[in-house]
Amino acid sequence: MDLDKEVEIVDSSVKEKTAEREGSEILEPYVGMEFESEDDARKFYIEYARRVGFVVRIMQRRRSGIDGRTLARRLGCNKQGFSPNRKGALGPEKKPHSSAREGCKATILVKMEKNGKWVVTRFEKEHNHPLIVTANGFGTTGDKDKKIEELTMEVAHQEQLCSAYREKLFTFMNNVEEQTEELSSKIQVIVDNLRKLEAESHRFSHRR
Repeated sequence: MDLDKEVEIVDSSVKEKTAEREGSEILEPYVGMEFESEDDARKFYIEYARRVGFVVRIMQRRRSGIDGRTLARRLGCNKQGFSPNRKGALGPEKKPHSSAREGCKATILVKMEKNGKWVVTRFEKEHNHPLIVTANGFGTTGDKDKKIEELTMEVAHQEQLCSAYREKLFTFMNNVEEQTEELSSKIQVIVDNLRKLEAESHRFSHRR
């Protein structure tokens, strides 16, 4: 059998399997699922996460010791691991953030095969925290709160910048006004001196 025909048969079987899964509400990753590149695999998992209701964390990768190419990549829920409360040097324990890590084990591992395809070799579906799908594409309520907090801080920062620019503008305008007054005074002095010189010249010519 021709190699191209074999590839077409394999691609056709993968497409059929994908089409069957697309008939359900959400297309899930599965062990053996193939992608043309690491980027395709990442985009698929990010879109899957958006629809399910969580945010993806780009995690470890394994590189080739020969040419440095990425050979495997692990992606997971952004609540993987734990964020221990840090005790300040001069204060009590800080209150944990609403989007702190919670030890979630949801993950996917993709590896590059010899034929250049990227294949899912591991998929952990279950999360240990609520998943919430929102219209704007944010996953959990903690992630949405974090985004709101970031935007609020950005607005406050922009307001500070506007205030600083306004103050600089007023200072500049005051400086211009002061310099204008100073220049007007100097011009007036010059005009007065010229008038005195003209008067003296006029008197001197009359004496002659």
